[in-house]
Amino acid sequence: MSERTRRRPWLAALLALVVSGLGHAYLRRWARGLGWYLAVAAAVFVFVPESAISGALAGDPPAVSEVAPAAAVVVASVVDAYVVAVRHNRGSERDRDRRRATDSPAAVPGPDGASAEVTGGESESESGETIRCPECGRETDPTFDFCQWCAEPVGEGDA
Repeated sequence: MSERTRRRPWLAALLALVVSGLGHAYLRRWARGLGWYLAVAAAVFVFVPESAISGALAGDPPAVSEVAPAAAVVVASVVDAYVVAVRHNRGSERDRDRRRATDSPAAVPGPDGASAEVTGGESESESGETIRCPECGRETDPTFDFCQWCAEPVGEGDA
C-alpha cells in the first residue's frame, strides 16, 4: 500500500481561488478539478452578461450582481477543495494509525482465551497452533473456517 501524503487545506483553497479546479489538481482529484473548472466556465457563460465580460477586459469592473452567480460557484469550489484536503488528511492519519496497530505487538485474546501476540498481522496462540492460508500464505486462527486476512476458506488439511 502506498503511503498517502498530507496536503495543506489552505493551499488547496488558495489554488482553487486563483484558478478553479487547480486546488483539486493539487489534491490529485483530476476529474473533480475538471468538473469545477467546467462548472465555473459554464456559470460565467450562462449567467454573466457579455457586456460585463467585455467591460472587465477593458478595465471597467462589472457590478457585483452581474458576477454573483459565477462568484458563488467559485466560492463553492474553494470550500470543496478545502474540505476534500481535510478529509484526505484524516484518511492519511487513519491509514498511519492502522499501520502502527498492525506493526506493533499487541496482546489479544487467543482462541482458547489465553493471551496471544499479534505482530505484523500474524497471530499465534501460546500453544503454537496456527494454520497457514493457502491463498495469501499468512498465519490464521485455527478456530476459523476462513482466513481473517483474505477471507478465503481454510480447510482442515491445510495445517
